[in-house]
Amino acid sequence: MDHENHRYKVVGRAAGSNHAGRFEAHSREAVNDGWERDDVLPVLRTQTSIEVPRKVITYNTSPDLPFDRSINPYRGCEHGCVYCFARPSHAYLGLSPGLDFETQLIARPDTPDVLRKELAGRTYRAAPIAIGTNTDPYQPIEKTHGIMRRCLEVLSDCNHPVAIVTKGSLIERDIDILSDMARRGLVRVGISVTTLDAKLSRLMEPRAPAPARRLVMIRRLAAAGVPVRIMASPVIPALTDPELEAILQSGKEAGARHASWIMLRLPREVSPLVQDWLAQHYPDRAERIMNRLREMHGGKEYDARWHRRMRGEGPYAEVIAQRFKLAAKRLGLSGHAPPMRCDLFRPPVLPGAQLSLL
Repeated sequence: MDHENHRYKVVGRAAGSNHAGRFEAHSREAVNDGWERDDVLPVLRTQTSIEVPRKVITYNTSPDLPFDRSINPYRGCEHGCVYCFARPSHAYLGLSPGLDFETQLIARPDTPDVLRKELAGRTYRAAPIAIGTNTDPYQPIEKTHGIMRRCLEVLSDCNHPVAIVTKGSLIERDIDILSDMARRGLVRVGISVTTLDAKLSRLMEPRAPAPARRLVMIRRLAAAGVPVRIMASPVIPALTDPELEAILQSGKEAGARHASWIMLRLPREVSPLVQDWLAQHYPDRAERIMNRLREMHGGKEYDARWHRRMRGEGPYAEVIAQRFKLAAKRLGLSGHAPPMRCDLFRPPVLPGAQLSLL
């Protein structure tokens, strides 16, 4: 459904437009012909459709990623973070990376069953699976579909390691599984905290839990023995960068064991969305922010090259990197987490399969 062809009252969304994706031959723009009253427009609601996947484990060979495989239980994300680098992926579905990304969601309820089949494959070899690296597995619709919990049950049953990234407080529902997996060295969780300012967070991450709530998530996971990493991601020049040390300090006090950071990334359609958002909410520093980003990417708004896309280059990037390094060391958050165990993995037994005698 192309919302550019309709007029809606947009409430609690970060994207300010819904332009067609880069693969679409035509684009549409909603225009008031004088017959519609703004005060009686319908509210733009979240809609969810179902996808039946043939495969769910996606492999990558990126040298700057700490994992080579991932799972996405959902496409699109209702948290609606304006800066989300996954927005361009919606264009592959014939949907807009703008409002469609946060309102036209796709659930994949068969993911746990397909995952079990893939893990049972003869040639499969265990290595940590990342979940939440594209769209959040604990976004609000997980409460209805429960796909993430069932994926964890599959992984736990066969002792398979998993690394989770989320902003969603619904992860607390699964502490029973996560704490049990943690005792076996099978899980790590990263909680993203972009800012400690609740007002700023509500503007750029309109349907994600407030920063204070995410710190509570860290505290509860840590108390249950789940290793947690505080993620200062993304760092936005001249907007959130002054908070870097305070974010790490708050994460440490909540119980985080490690920390990481990523610079703001503006691939493809994300750049105009963020620039429109800055012009609306922070016009006094929009130009300064964009100039900083261009300085780090050789005059471009984004550089997709490996080892450069997440941190940038140049004096400003080096200053942020040094600030993070010093703060993480002072707080005891530096260093790498110990590797998760892969040696415990036992392939799941599919219904009807012959059981091993050993």
